[in-house]
Amino acid sequence: MNNMETTPNGNVEKHEEEEELSWDDVQEDLEKQKEMIRTSSQAQTDSSQAPDNSKGNHQVPNIDFLLDIPIQMAVEVGRTKMIIRDLLDLGQGSIIELDKLVGEPMEVLVHDKLIAKGEAVLMDEKLCVRFTDIVTPRERIEKLR
Repeated sequence: MNNMETTPNGNVEKHEEEEELSWDDVQEDLEKQKEMIRTSSQAQTDSSQAPDNSKGNHQVPNIDFLLDIPIQMAVEVGRTKMIIRDLLDLGQGSIIELDKLVGEPMEVLVHDKLIAKGEAVLMDEKLCVRFTDIVTPRERIEKLR
């Protein structure tokens, strides 16, 4: 969105406002990019089966704009189920039993999608996760569908 503004000395300046991207916008753009890649891959496959009479300027879509989009990442230590009465009875010092065993890998989730598993480590007195198993990019893309 552009805004025009006249400065005190009479010059006209154009200001561009940054638009906030929503997750829906990102998914829509990603779908467009995936369709472009599918189309170009299909065209490449078709052209590889035909005789090559040209150099074929194949243009790969630019998805660099995705690199600066903030994401929600979470590390899941474990889960449990309880009734509301037990939940209301929880207080300082309460202990709840989780479904994971000590030493079992924790799950690393991005927007509630599993991307890796890892183990808890301490670094500079902060709890961290060392990845031990990463979901491949192909598997991650498949899970988006």
